[in-house]
Amino acid sequence: MSMYRDRVHRGSARATVLRTVGTRERRSHLTAPRVPTVGIDIGGTKVMAGVVDADGTILEKVRTETPDKSKSPKVVEDTITELVLDLSDRHDVHAVGIGAAGWVDADRSKVLFAPHLNWRNEPLRDRLAGRLAVPVMVDNDANTAAWAEWRFGAGRGEDHLVMITLGTGIGGAILEDGAVKRGKYGVAGEFGHMQVVPGGHRCPCGNRGCWEQYSSGNALVREARELAAADSPVAYNIIERVGGRIGDITGPLITELAREGDAMCVELLQEIGQWLGVGIANLAAALDPSCFVIGGGVSAADDLLIGPAREAFRRQLTGRGYRPEATITKAQLGPEAGMVGAADLARLVARRFRRANRRRVERYERYERAGRR
Repeated sequence: MSMYRDRVHRGSARATVLRTVGTRERRSHLTAPRVPTVGIDIGGTKVMAGVVDADGTILEKVRTETPDKSKSPKVVEDTITELVLDLSDRHDVHAVGIGAAGWVDADRSKVLFAPHLNWRNEPLRDRLAGRLAVPVMVDNDANTAAWAEWRFGAGRGEDHLVMITLGTGIGGAILEDGAVKRGKYGVAGEFGHMQVVPGGHRCPCGNRGCWEQYSSGNALVREARELAAADSPVAYNIIERVGGRIGDITGPLITELAREGDAMCVELLQEIGQWLGVGIANLAAALDPSCFVIGGGVSAADDLLIGPAREAFRRQLTGRGYRPEATITKAQLGPEAGMVGAADLARLVARRFRRANRRRVERYERYERAGRR
């Protein structure tokens, strides 16, 4: 009898494991319906939406600012709904994927926290699915960007990939064997808040010495503005370029001047790149991926940034000289990666709908009822 119970227990345990392994990703993008889906990229002040086919091609894209730059969940949800309904007039949309800048729970249904929006435990998936009458998938924007690069961009063919997004801060994502690793609670990949300098610069997260305080757009601009405010001779060129308005110094301007040969701007990008390499070496020690993909706005500096990162990575890598080294490459899909990845992930939850006016009418009716509440 005990042998029977043991066999039953092993069988149920195996079933649980199979359910866990059989995630949507593992069921494979290859077997997902080859239908058009909408990807949504949500930032603090803008929402971008696009219809994407099964090959990652953007069929149509629309973008809008949230009304009055509102951070209200209801206003942002209304904006998303309007964009999807607009695209649905011209395309047979089968599912909607959303990449949100914030923490998304492991079920990909709630936005637990969004630093630029007033979202706290926001049940975004269910609210939008009820209004749009198609399946909705919600994920972190770095996860969706990494998925797009793995499927269609710089990470194709890699089975262990880490993506690092360099913007105002640092985001990231982990892919292994064709699946996004989200962690137990859905918030894996917050690489920017690894501590690299104990007692270092204060981070908005409340801690000190976070990686993104040394290798990000904010770090780049902070250093340039500090030199300009001190009236440093090395900053005269950039001070002249902004007419003395130090607040007008931006990351893209620093990159532009570095490309023109400005010594200070070149040096600042090298420093940011060196810190990037240090962090990547730490991640290699922990995760041992085959490839690091560097995306985000700061990556536009290309080898002014990535060259120094590769050099620092080789100097800092644990076991250097006795282990294979991961490649470090720039992302290929640019600012649309998050949108494309969200759309492609949505195909994994898409059902095959029959095109019918009834479906569109049903969506509008739901939207109108929601608007009257």
